[in-house]
Amino acid sequence: MKVGIIGAGSIGLLYAAYISKIYDVIIYTKTSKQAAEINETGILLLKGTEKRTSFVKALPITEWKGVEDLTIVAVKQYQLPLIIEKINRLSAIPNLLFLQNGMGHLKLLKEIKRTNVYVGSIEHGALKENSFTVSHNGEGVTNVAVFSGDELFLRQFATKISNEFPIVVQRDYYGMLVNKLMVNAVINPLTAILQVKNGDLIENTSYFHVVKQIFTEISYILNLDQPEEKIQVVVDICKKTANNRSSMLKDIEANRKTEVDAILGFLLDEAILQGKKAPQIENLYYMVKGKEIAGEEFQ
Repeated sequence: MKVGIIGAGSIGLLYAAYISKIYDVIIYTKTSKQAAEINETGILLLKGTEKRTSFVKALPITEWKGVEDLTIVAVKQYQLPLIIEKINRLSAIPNLLFLQNGMGHLKLLKEIKRTNVYVGSIEHGALKENSFTVSHNGEGVTNVAVFSGDELFLRQFATKISNEFPIVVQRDYYGMLVNKLMVNAVINPLTAILQVKNGDLIENTSYFHVVKQIFTEISYILNLDQPEEKIQVVVDICKKTANNRSSMLKDIEANRKTEVDAILGFLLDEAILQGKKAPQIENLYYMVKGKEIAGEEFQ
């Protein structure tokens, strides 16, 4: 089986390194320079004290034709429109798996025709060290589900790869993504604004007060059952990833655009649809957007 991976950030590199042990992988990069470096050195995977090099073929994204049996799209949500536009210009793409934070991309996926479309929720921690090196900082699983189409291929793919890289097929894509969103919507923007590690959100009592207030509003918008149990999930993840710096915090520090629209923007859209007020989420959203604007001034 041939697997294409669009995006060579931390997630793209991590998945290419593991999946290439089972399948024939081609990774598609933003630049020709990165593709050349990966072709020369391979992908270096760091995990604890272990180092492992995986040799995969790399090409710039402009050369992607959608001919692989499965294409995994591992780019930021705001990079999807151009990719989906290209997908709809191609004649036939067998299977697509989208790995994005938040849920803002779901409306974009409705535009895709003529193929099986899957979505995923990632529990791994990964850090891109350079153009060909990724550090696997936290082990987890990849939850996947059918967005549209048939699940047979997805189950076959997951079964074969799971001993090397656990993939769990879920039946309800919406519930699966909500469970990840409620965590991301708390941890990512708050750590980005406060500029702290994940664990600080619960270790600092004042920060934890804000966590609880934000989660109450998230629960209200998402109509969560048993919110007192769901917030414990957030607490447990903060403990498990206490020393991690969230992806949104790293984006802000690097003066990059964040995925706040896919995360908090989605929640604000949901609030409007339901006629609900979300003042704390709205304030948090605009604080992150403000950080983005401030970062642009230094570029």
